[in-house]
Amino acid sequence: MQNDTIKVKTGSGEIEVVYKSVHTLIIGSGAAGLNAAVQLHTSGVEDIVIVSEGLKMGTSINTGSDKQTYYKIGMYGEDNDSPISLSKSFFNGGSMHGDLSLVEATLSGRAFLNLVNLGVPFPRDQYGQFVGYKTDHDPLQRATSVGPYTSKEMCLALIREVKRRKITVHEKRVAVSLLTDGEKKRAIGAVFVKRKAETEEESFEVYFAENTVFAVGGPGGLYSTSVYPKVHTGAIGLAMMEGAIAQSLPESQYGMASTKFRWNVSGTYMQVIPKFISTAEDGVSDVQEFLRPHFNTAGEMNSNIFLKGYQWPFNAERIANHGSSLVDMAVHIERIERNRKVYIDFLQNPVEFEWEKLSSEAKEYLEKSGAIQPIPIDRLAHMNPKAINLYKNHEINLYMEPLEIGVCAQHCNGGVSGDIWWQTSIPRLFAIGEVNGSHGVHRPGGSALNSGQVGGIRVAEKIAYGKWRGFLTAEEFSNISYNQKTRLLSLLYKLTQNDEQSPEFNHVNLLEKIQSRMMKSGAYIRNLNDINHILNISRKELKNFFSTIHVNSGRELLGAWKTLDALICQLTYLTSIQTYIMHGGGSRGSFLIINEADEQNSSIYQPKLKKYPIKPRNFDLDEKILEIFNNSYAHEEIQLDSQWVTCRPIPKVNAWFEKTWTQYQDREIFNKEN
Repeated sequence: MQNDTIKVKTGSGEIEVVYKSVHTLIIGSGAAGLNAAVQLHTSGVEDIVIVSEGLKMGTSINTGSDKQTYYKIGMYGEDNDSPISLSKSFFNGGSMHGDLSLVEATLSGRAFLNLVNLGVPFPRDQYGQFVGYKTDHDPLQRATSVGPYTSKEMCLALIREVKRRKITVHEKRVAVSLLTDGEKKRAIGAVFVKRKAETEEESFEVYFAENTVFAVGGPGGLYSTSVYPKVHTGAIGLAMMEGAIAQSLPESQYGMASTKFRWNVSGTYMQVIPKFISTAEDGVSDVQEFLRPHFNTAGEMNSNIFLKGYQWPFNAERIANHGSSLVDMAVHIERIERNRKVYIDFLQNPVEFEWEKLSSEAKEYLEKSGAIQPIPIDRLAHMNPKAINLYKNHEINLYMEPLEIGVCAQHCNGGVSGDIWWQTSIPRLFAIGEVNGSHGVHRPGGSALNSGQVGGIRVAEKIAYGKWRGFLTAEEFSNISYNQKTRLLSLLYKLTQNDEQSPEFNHVNLLEKIQSRMMKSGAYIRNLNDINHILNISRKELKNFFSTIHVNSGRELLGAWKTLDALICQLTYLTSIQTYIMHGGGSRGSFLIINEADEQNSSIYQPKLKKYPIKPRNFDLDEKILEIFNNSYAHEEIQLDSQWVTCRPIPKVNAWFEKTWTQYQDREIFNKEN
């Protein structure tokens, strides 16, 4: 890595900016980014730097669930599995490219065993076979887990390997812009704001890189009710501002989670069948058990609570016929319509709880698990005592108090579009992990962890073995316009030149408004009229952002820039949802679209859902993918265009060994695109 320091003029004078040059820049230090660094180093690329806010500040190392799942190819007993079979499980979920599904399936075993070799303790039997279980949208028992902190254990193992290999890591840096060569339109690095340890002063670092790996995670700062850790906000807006194509942005996952401590209440938390209650806003008075009126019988209600264990994501198709997502809808009505707080209580059984009235599936599971204790907390202690200890470690005692919950944003299946090597529409910019939009409507639970690990392998091999034109020469560097280098810094310092303003115009309040609006109409329940209204407001806010927001310190500067990223994300995501609905899209996956026309084919599945006429799914769109991109490169505005593309099929493979061997030896395979 080479360094250089220069003086740059900004709106407030001159500041010192450090310019660095590196072969491959990795932005983000979650499981995907860390694995990309390890795989690059393994492939012979040693001039690498990982730049992030902190090794302990990403989603991967801070989140989990009751039994956080890693989805992989079958590796047990007589499992009749294959890359094509696994590929179909990804592809059949809808709106996913078949070639990407095949890559994720084919490299699944390799990615998984790499983690095993690094010390991640995935369970196996005395013969070394990796036992599995079924997860949502999984036809076989392909799922595995090391417990609630699977992704954390992955990160810890990868961090150890990064340190062992002495790969450079720079923490306390926040990416505020990607850099592209305007003429050749390829990625050439990124700009970061660096936080000093003892002060609130800011400084800037510009990294020029032959390759940029974008591993910044999902849009964690976009929703008010969220399972994303508070320290993770995401940065997909940076790619959107540079014109990268994104895809499938309407396809996210939402589900019930605790709100005081952000954690999915899936798995055994639901399988032990706790009692659902709501209270007045004070959290104490007017206690009500609210689920029962939504179901025909108590047995039906309790069986559906059980099903939420592995049907955790909200699913529009599981509302009909009193399905398990009717539980989510009941929680929504209590919290949003009635403005009440909702809790699950493990100290009491639900109303009219009787073992013989449970479904055969629920009863058999609990009996085989030995979970036949009188009350939910005892069943939970028997099946999964760690689930109780997890909350105890965060000062929530399930033996003493109910657990406050809501329906929360959890994961985005869409993101920046990439080819079969995870390279984006901007050459030399690679997107991996959640920020990569490979998955469509449905995906088997836990496949996101597999996708991030596979992406790291693909990116490393493409960078290491692909045939590339030489990077920018010294003369080409000097020809990059001065404005290209400093345009972002000038915009940042515009924020310090505004007059003082009233508190309602600060970036903190604006971010809260963005998050609240997104939760209202861009989450699991979507309303076209509300979306149109919010988009008009958001466009005005973006246009006026640099003239109305004032900052006084480096800390505020970073906050303002994260708010700007959230505003850009809101515009992009809501425009995608608007386009999807106007193109005839209906309720599918983890979102419900209100049929405002109340057409004859609308379905009201329950008397309690009269306010929610559900627009039915348009299955024709399962064969297409919605892409969106920005045609403007001015941070004060974005001009979004969209297009529908047909899903590429799963490739038919019937390779001849000798031919493939030659193509591999000659590195030809690393230059083949979609």
